[in-house]
Amino acid sequence: MAKAKIAVVIVILALLQVSCATARKKHKPDGGSGGTSAVMTVNGFEKGGTGGGPSECDGKYHDDDDLIVALSSRWYEGGKRCQNKIRITSKDTGKTVEATVVDECDSNRGCKNNIVDSSPAVWKKLGLDTKVGEVPVTWSDA
Repeated sequence: MAKAKIAVVIVILALLQVSCATARKKHKPDGGSGGTSAVMTVNGFEKGGTGGGPSECDGKYHDDDDLIVALSSRWYEGGKRCQNKIRITSKDTGKTVEATVVDECDSNRGCKNNIVDSSPAVWKKLGLDTKVGEVPVTWSDA
């Protein structure tokens, strides 16, 4: 009887190990949301901040506490994404946040073509330190 109980326990443990191994293989570091791979940088959208002039979408400055971004020219699509929300997932933390597109990170003026340039508030929501400067993310339309 004791041998049968031990055998059952061994079988259960083996099944749990297989189940855990399968779950680890299916886990996606981007939180499972998929999306387009990008590099997220930090930007100031306030007057006198690091972002330069007012935002392309509305000609205004924005509070750095707002969940906002500027997208590289190819993703900005000439303003088609203005005021639309995108979903950003940190590949480092797995956390996700939605932010509003308010500006273009102009790829003709030095911005790389794979940038999501975001406010400090976006970094905070994703649990990231702005001092790092650049982090891998994925993004998609929300």
